[in-house]
Amino acid sequence: MRSTNFSGTGVALITPFTSTGAVDYPSLEKIIEHCISGGVEYLVSLGTTGEAITLSAAECIEVFSFTKKINNGRVPLMAGLFGHNDTAALQQRIRNFNFDGFAGILSSSPAYNKPTQEGIFQHYMKIAETSPVPIVIYNVPGRTSSTVAPETVLRLAHASDQFIAVKDATGDLVSAAKILKDKPEHFQVLSGDDPTCLPMLSMGGTGVISVIANLLPGPYSQMVRAARSGDFATARAIHLATINLHDWLYREGNPSGIKAALEIAGLCERNMRLPLVPYTNDAYDGMKKEIESILETLKAGVA
Repeated sequence: MRSTNFSGTGVALITPFTSTGAVDYPSLEKIIEHCISGGVEYLVSLGTTGEAITLSAAECIEVFSFTKKINNGRVPLMAGLFGHNDTAALQQRIRNFNFDGFAGILSSSPAYNKPTQEGIFQHYMKIAETSPVPIVIYNVPGRTSSTVAPETVLRLAHASDQFIAVKDATGDLVSAAKILKDKPEHFQVLSGDDPTCLPMLSMGGTGVISVIANLLPGPYSQMVRAARSGDFATARAIHLATINLHDWLYREGNPSGIKAALEIAGLCERNMRLPLVPYTNDAYDGMKKEIESILETLKAGVA
C-alpha cells in the first residue's frame, strides 16, 4: 500500500512570466517561499494554474528542476503531467521524467477526444503501469470536456493502490459524496474547487489543491486544518471572509485572476502567454479593493 499522503493544503503554483514572455524565475522563487512559509503542506508544479500548455517541453523541465531546487525537500512536491488525448505519449513522457524529488503526479483525463468511461479507465490503468510514483486523478471537465464519473474514480481506486487520490474540480458535491461513501481506505478526495472546499471537507474530504493559496497560504491552510480537526467555527469564518474573492479570481479566467492578485501582493507581474491575456485594469481595481478588505478582516482576528 502506498504511504504517500497529500492531505491538507497543496498549492497549484502559477508560472510567472516577464514582460517579454520568459519564465520569471526570481518571482517563482518568491512565490514558492511565500507558500512554504505560509504553511502549505505540499506544492503542485505545472498544474492547470501553472500554464504548462503554453510552455515548451524544455521549459517544463526547467520549471520542474527549479521548483525542486528551491523547495529543497521541505514539503512534498507533485508534478503535473498531462497527456491530453494520447495515452502512449503520456506514458513515454512519464518514462523520460526524472522523478527525483517528486512524490507523486497529478494527471487529468484525456482532453478533446471525449473518451468513454471505459476509455478513461484504461487510460489511467496504463499510467498506473508506467508511473514509479503515486497518481492523483485530476477530474476537471471544464477543461477536458470529459467527466470522470464517480463510478470510474471508484473503479480505479479499487483496481490499483497507485491511485492515491482524486482532485475533484467539478464543484459537484453530490459526486464527491458518492466517492467518499465507497472509496477504499487508502484513497483521498481532494477539492480542486476552492469555493466548495469547505463543504467537501465537512463530508470527509482530506484537503485541497488550491489556487487562492498562492495568495493566502496561511489563512487557507489554517481553514483546511481547522476543518479537518473539527473546528468548523474557525474554518467557516475564514471561508466566509474570503468567499467573495473567488468571483474576482475567476472573472477573467484562471490563472489570469490569481496572477493579478499576486501582482497586487508584490510577488510577480500579471503577464500571460497567448492565447491567454492579462487581467484587465477595471477588474484589477475591483479585485484590489476586495483583497484589501479581506486582509483587514483577517487582521482583525477572524483568522
